[in-house]
Amino acid sequence: MGVVLKSAKLVKQLIAICCAGVMAASAAACGANTDTRTQITVWSWEPSMKQVIAGFEKDNPDIHVVWKNTSGYDKLNNAIQDGYGIPDVVQLEYYALRQYAVSSQLVPITGRTEGYADFYTPGTWASVQLNGRVYGLPMDSGPMAFFYNNSVFEQVGVDASKIRTWDDYYEAAKKLKKIGVYITADSGDASFYDTMIWLAGGRPFSTSNDGKNVTIRLTEDKGTREFTEFWQKMIDEGLVATNLTSWSDRWKSAVGQGKVASLFSGAWLPSLLMSDIPGAAGLWRVAQMPTPDGKATTSENGGSALAVLQRSRKPEASYRFIEYACHNAKGITTRVDGGAFPADKNTLSDSKFLSKTTVTDDRGIEVPYFGGQEYNRVLSQAAENVSTGYQYLPFEVYARSDFRSTVGKAYKWSSLLRKEQNRLNIIAAGGQVSDTSNIGDALKNTESSDRIKLKGGIALWQKDLKEYGANQGFTIQ
Repeated sequence: MGVVLKSAKLVKQLIAICCAGVMAASAAACGANTDTRTQITVWSWEPSMKQVIAGFEKDNPDIHVVWKNTSGYDKLNNAIQDGYGIPDVVQLEYYALRQYAVSSQLVPITGRTEGYADFYTPGTWASVQLNGRVYGLPMDSGPMAFFYNNSVFEQVGVDASKIRTWDDYYEAAKKLKKIGVYITADSGDASFYDTMIWLAGGRPFSTSNDGKNVTIRLTEDKGTREFTEFWQKMIDEGLVATNLTSWSDRWKSAVGQGKVASLFSGAWLPSLLMSDIPGAAGLWRVAQMPTPDGKATTSENGGSALAVLQRSRKPEASYRFIEYACHNAKGITTRVDGGAFPADKNTLSDSKFLSKTTVTDDRGIEVPYFGGQEYNRVLSQAAENVSTGYQYLPFEVYARSDFRSTVGKAYKWSSLLRKEQNRLNIIAAGGQVSDTSNIGDALKNTESSDRIKLKGGIALWQKDLKEYGANQGFTIQ
């Protein structure tokens, strides 16, 4: 009997221990679920987003932000199509925002943004609107500027800061060619081409207020023709490196060695030059873009906004986040310190920002990449010079991918012709050709439909865009 009683006591003790363990586990489980914060998901490629989120959560302790570092639009399109895994907030380049606004994927925030037109630069504010409605807040901007390797231009006696017109640029390019240097590189970049059409005053695309009617007039547009003719001349005379893809290793090497002397680029370029071509620090400068007639005007290349997706179940928390990241001084400062170029007038006119002469490298060291030049003064002025009125297509993402298979043919054909002409010139001069590849065969084997120049490529692009737009349900004019 004693043994039984002893065992009973032991059982009771074990039961008590087990109950206590269960209660503790339950309490722990409850503790794990005590986070009552609203959770939102943000898709963005912004380098400083982690710091922005930390600042936002500190000021908004009731919201938790999950960040997915992603770029491009395939994943977003798939999520929207599948109806699963859609983020609450997404970073969209200005050229892509219109496409998602037209298809009703973005929450209009017009009622929340009264007076914001005076806060942002005209170009960026126009880029987040469609038919008078606001669909996002400008995050950064990319006013085009003329970045150049000053030491290379000095070798040919050219003061690049005084290049005002396309003719000035062309004459400088011919001098650089004599020392074996290309003035720039372009292998057929749709973003660059669009931007240069814009700068030339071109307005080849327009969309009706209801988003249903789209006009595409690339072949008739004056600005498009003007740039196309100028750029064809530059390519035909071997002044542009058409065999270097931007940001490829070969491109970085050519820019770093001074074989490519300048770049037309958005104001976001300084931090990328610092990270990708650190060896050129101190050699580069920046000036306003040369234009057809020398008048001070420019366009946007790049830049993006934050927008709330229509299918977000937490639109209020999502808006609070984009407001902090894009309109709050703390959020803006965090991003600018991380290398972003601002879209707001306050930062662009700030004396500390304007007087900056260094670029921060990957180790956090301040480097005078532009030789002590207060480069933000030039870029801030460029932001003011951006012309308004340019419209992206409501299917611009497709348009840019199609550019490579249409206008891209012209770059390839022109490059082959230039190589063959160079080969023949060397042979005629009694020299030997170091390139053993048979360029002649490449020319012969090129399909007749691919033997086109830029003008023909633009016509092909227009044809494709009209067909695609019609298939998407737009009325094309």
